[in-house]
Amino acid sequence: MSLTWLYPVSILFLAGFSEEIQQSGVINIGSILSFGTINGRVAKIAMTAAVEDVNSDSSVLGGRKLVLSMHDSNYSGFLDIMGALQYMETDTVAIIGPQTSVMAHVIAHFANELHVPLLSFTALDPSITPFQYPYFIQTAPTDLYQIAAIADMISYFGYREVIAIFTDDDKNRNGITILGDILAERRAKISYKATIPPEPAPIRDHVMEELLNIRMMEPRVIVVNTYTKTGFMVFDIAQNLGMVDKGYVWIATNWLSAAMDATQILPDTANSIQGVLTLRLHIPDSKRKRAFASRWNKLSNGSIGLNTYGLYAYDTVWIIANAVKLFLAHGSTISFSNYSSLNVLGGRVLNLSALSIFDGGQMLLSNIVQTNMRGLTGPIEFNPDRSMKRPAYDILNVIGNGFRQIGYWSNYSGLSVDPPETLYSRQANRSSSNQKLYGVLWPGKTEVKPRGWVFPNNGKRLRIGVPNRVSYKDFVSLDNHTGLIHGYCIDVFLAAIKLLPYAVPHEFILFGDGLKNPSYTELVRMITSNVFDAAVGDIAIVANRTKIVDFTQPYIESGLVVVVPVRKLHSSAWAFLRPFTPSMWGVTAAFFLLVGVVVWILEHRVNNEFRGPLKKQLVTLLWFSFSTMFFAQRENTMSTLGRIVLIIWLFVVLIINSSYTASLTSILTVQQLSSSINGIESLITSNDPIGFQVGSFAENYLREELDIAKSRLVPLGSPEAYADALERRIVAAVVDEQPYIDLFLSKYCKFRVVGQPFTRSGWGFAFPRDSPLAIDMSTAILSLSENGELQKIDDKWLNKSMCGPQPQISQSDQLNLESFWGLFLVCGVAFLIALLVYFWLMFCKFKQHCPETSESSRFGSSYSAHFQRFLSFVDQKEEVTSNRLKRKRTGNSTVCQGKET
Repeated sequence: MSLTWLYPVSILFLAGFSEEIQQSGVINIGSILSFGTINGRVAKIAMTAAVEDVNSDSSVLGGRKLVLSMHDSNYSGFLDIMGALQYMETDTVAIIGPQTSVMAHVIAHFANELHVPLLSFTALDPSITPFQYPYFIQTAPTDLYQIAAIADMISYFGYREVIAIFTDDDKNRNGITILGDILAERRAKISYKATIPPEPAPIRDHVMEELLNIRMMEPRVIVVNTYTKTGFMVFDIAQNLGMVDKGYVWIATNWLSAAMDATQILPDTANSIQGVLTLRLHIPDSKRKRAFASRWNKLSNGSIGLNTYGLYAYDTVWIIANAVKLFLAHGSTISFSNYSSLNVLGGRVLNLSALSIFDGGQMLLSNIVQTNMRGLTGPIEFNPDRSMKRPAYDILNVIGNGFRQIGYWSNYSGLSVDPPETLYSRQANRSSSNQKLYGVLWPGKTEVKPRGWVFPNNGKRLRIGVPNRVSYKDFVSLDNHTGLIHGYCIDVFLAAIKLLPYAVPHEFILFGDGLKNPSYTELVRMITSNVFDAAVGDIAIVANRTKIVDFTQPYIESGLVVVVPVRKLHSSAWAFLRPFTPSMWGVTAAFFLLVGVVVWILEHRVNNEFRGPLKKQLVTLLWFSFSTMFFAQRENTMSTLGRIVLIIWLFVVLIINSSYTASLTSILTVQQLSSSINGIESLITSNDPIGFQVGSFAENYLREELDIAKSRLVPLGSPEAYADALERRIVAAVVDEQPYIDLFLSKYCKFRVVGQPFTRSGWGFAFPRDSPLAIDMSTAILSLSENGELQKIDDKWLNKSMCGPQPQISQSDQLNLESFWGLFLVCGVAFLIALLVYFWLMFCKFKQHCPETSESSRFGSSYSAHFQRFLSFVDQKEEVTSNRLKRKRTGNSTVCQGKET
């Protein structure tokens, strides 16, 4: 029989019920929680106390009564929905709940349609945004801040890999996803995610299986993001498996602190969580908080303790009460109207037509969002995105049956040992130097920080790729007699492994066909494809490889160098001419003659040794010039200018003699390059072919970085091929890494390195990205270097020189004019200045001694005759000129005619 006639009656009944509520002054709010849970039980007591406190204060609602209806969903999502529909049929102005984020996503849709604010202090999934659910408000900080605090703790202790155990529902899954994103920004990661079926029925066997898998893994940092019942089960099983002991790091979200604050933990459970780190929402101390805590035993009859969720539940009721107070103060009335969109259903299936829209829902929502009050949890305000302002957490270490607080976390200043409220008056500072926590008592009752990573004892060996070289086998090779892989690189690796505080079972696997050196870049790539767990050998640390793997600390320096052949020059009868180029010889000879001429001019008037017949003076000039080379001139200089010129010239001669001697010695004793290549610069500018070792990164470097044509590159596979190519001039130079060249030069003495290494790198062992083993091996390599063991391995394999002491190489056997032109320029300028000064002084004396000659020149006397008289005056000896001047003054002689009268 159809009952559709009942629905209009139902509507009239509800309308009458609404009017009755308005007249009675009752304001209905509802709650949807699972009161069988710890947080549900605590919240029920706290909300009841809050309603009583609101109703006892007539100034809040002006005499109206706040009525709280409680609906127990009993872990059932279906009952959550039914409870919400029930409240929305009975003129409820706001709903507190639901308890889980999963149901918050569902019920928030009803709240959006019917304009009923939905407030929750436990459904804190960050993915529930006000853009999608404008009527849903989280009255406690979202889990985003808790996850950020955990990420900060992991970074603070320096861990790079973590394992996450979480309940597979929206809230916990989203939290772990966010944790992975934050850790990735800090070069850390979640290496394994262990999922657990949602409550109320977690399967113990499933948890056991996941923990057994985790025990076989390398990371020992485990984050548990779940609910109380599941969380304690995880720790109970982990303790039975020996996983809550030294070496492990356990971090639990705030479900653990909430449970321990509210209930008495059994001894067995307490033992299973010793040393665990957890978080608690930070509640600043206040008189109201202490007063409420003192009332709690009476309110709860000692049945359960007070946790932070109880405080947030109490404040949530007051948030609604204050918003309703503001709503009524603006003259608004609480009224509801039919939801017309549901009329199309005709009420034939469900009584949905009974649902009504809260007409004042938008205004009440606005009042809630603009809340600015002080509650038991401290100042209550919302950000524009409706998240709580200044969220903070206590960081706790489980000790005994309680907690030891080791610090705080806030989104304002990160980790701190000072309470967050004391930091808000200071400038925000999240620098690493300001991140501090107190000491932790870790699982196993140790204060030594766990490494967070171990090599698992699961019988699996580390697969290590080793290049199967066909040349330079001193670095790594297979011993055909014993079947073992040995060499310099292998010895370094084994010595480092022995220094690790744990065993590393491993096996070496050859990579390559044994016919040619393999590609080292391909060897490194095979680590990323999980073919190898590591790579050991003469592997250069270069940029394109560090992008895909992590390298250890270099254990030997490396760099590309240029090698060319050298030759020993044989002496000849004309070897003494080789130190100077022809131009240098010519300029030097010219200056020897020039200094003789300059000194002859300066000394001719005052020095008898520079006077006499023309033939004698010419011989004297030449003798004096070239005798200065040996500082053996017998003629003494008497003039000041002459002595100055001679001192400068002798300094020049000293430099020339020293340079000549050094160059001639070098030519007669050292080896010379048989190539014009003297470094990478000249190699690039030449058109000569360039040899490189097969498998080395030199080929890519020359082509990509130095832009050398591929046609110039000649692959060489062995030291013999190197030597043959250089001997036969197939290549002009060989470019390869320094350690290879050192071994090559120790055997072949006719070749040398020219120039400086033009890349700086080293050899290291390769591991997967973010592998803790790479860090531990780096530490071990540094220890080998410090204790001298690395040098002993070097001496064993690499110091095998067969050539003995190597003579010096000369790259340039002649001195050219460019090296001395500055010296000659200074000398020439000094000569010129000396001559100018000398002739100026002579001209002044000439005017003094022959004034009549100067006067006659004004009246047409011949300039040539005048110049001849000047030269005749300069040629005269200084004593003769002085004597004639005296006679002229007595009237007995004529000075300027060149004769006595």
